[in-house]
Amino acid sequence: MLYFTKQELSFFKKLNTPAKVQGYLNSIPINFEKDGVDTLKSPIFVVRQNSAHCLEGAMLGAYILSLHGHKPLLLHLETDKDFDHVIVPFKENNYWGALSKTNHAVLRYREPIYKNLRELVMSYFHEYFTDDGKKTLRRYSHPLNLNSFEDGWECAEGDLWGVDNALDEIRHYDLIPKTYLEKLSLATPVECEAGKIIEWKP
Repeated sequence: MLYFTKQELSFFKKLNTPAKVQGYLNSIPINFEKDGVDTLKSPIFVVRQNSAHCLEGAMLGAYILSLHGHKPLLLHLETDKDFDHVIVPFKENNYWGALSKTNHAVLRYREPIYKNLRELVMSYFHEYFTDDGKKTLRRYSHPLNLNSFEDGWECAEGDLWGVDNALDEIRHYDLIPKTYLEKLSLATPVECEAGKIIEWKP
């Protein structure tokens, strides 16, 4: 079995605030899953290959937070005909914040200022839209604790598809009253244009 080196663990220990962990996640290039091969690398491979998509980055962020006393949690943001997203909720002084690995200018880090998880998730609602302006965020999951998986998941050599499956199967909560779905306004053209900004080019 693989293990993190002393140097890697020492580096993680220096990331002693969620904001520092987020800064590290931001520095990792996006995993564009070249050649059309889907991946779900464990944290050790994210670090050593220096690339991550949203769920891979989330698992690494959750693991690093766990080294500093946080529960390694993931939270699934479910959409309607759009790409889903996964964030890492964390709690400080009874308020929720979130880590997020994304290639876009939106759907990013959240300061721990939200009273509950629904409030936290709603902070992403107006940022979550398609290129034609349709707002797509619909549901969010109960937090998934990665400690529920076998010890050593952070250094697993195979893809962690069990985590992806668990996020799909865990309980989800509706965000929007169904009676209001048809009344949602479109994001404005300037919002849509801003949403196209990316950090890492394919």
